[in-house]
Amino acid sequence: MCQLLGMNCNVPTDIMFSFSGFSQRACEHADGFGIAFFEERGVRCFVDAQPANQSPVADLIKAYPIHSKHVVAHIRKATEGHVALENCHPFTRELWGRYWVFAHNGDLKNYHPRLHGAFRPVGDTDSERAFCWLLQEMAKSHASLPSAQELTRTLRELVPQVAQHGTFNFLLSNGEALWAHGTTKLHYLVRQYPFAQARLQDADITMDFAQIAQRDDRVALIATEPLTSNEPWTAFQSGELKVFAQGQLLDSD
Repeated sequence: MCQLLGMNCNVPTDIMFSFSGFSQRACEHADGFGIAFFEERGVRCFVDAQPANQSPVADLIKAYPIHSKHVVAHIRKATEGHVALENCHPFTRELWGRYWVFAHNGDLKNYHPRLHGAFRPVGDTDSERAFCWLLQEMAKSHASLPSAQELTRTLRELVPQVAQHGTFNFLLSNGEALWAHGTTKLHYLVRQYPFAQARLQDADITMDFAQIAQRDDRVALIATEPLTSNEPWTAFQSGELKVFAQGQLLDSD
């Protein structure tokens, strides 16, 4: 099972505490990894077909001063599509003059949607096909970038058409909001005042956010499995689609 990590904040935030624990999960998921993070309307995307705990690209990321309001990361365990750079998540595309970033965890059986627009997969994964189809159908539904709430309504119509083919846990972001859908395992946490210490599940690291965070800071984290052992993570119900903006949950089923 692949691993997902998403972050949405109201101010640019350092992802390295969460990524340090997240990258340790590559021991069991060794078919590549990637991370994309927005800087204003631009996006930096790093992917590698090597495991995250061995990749020099991962070492580069850990040394890079990432401060972003929107982050999507993925650790791959291949189920469809061979191990190759073009099959590593997150995938990126442009729509309505904005970059879109997508990462998927799951397996879609016999999923070959009709793609007749500008969005075509480069690799051979079911995940990238699903991303291209979602963007194609979103473009057909809206002439320009809609509000997060309006797009959420559209996605609630589209996502079940993909999810009927299998497991469709995913993260999707355009640098303004972050959408997350859970079929099997997905959890979220909103970290806000009053801040406290957080202890990673996968590494012997503790961070005291009361010492570094400002009173008005808010950070929403989404992960396949909870990243910390002492914070109140909430599990998604099967079929739930949630949207986060400014570090908080905007809409819930």
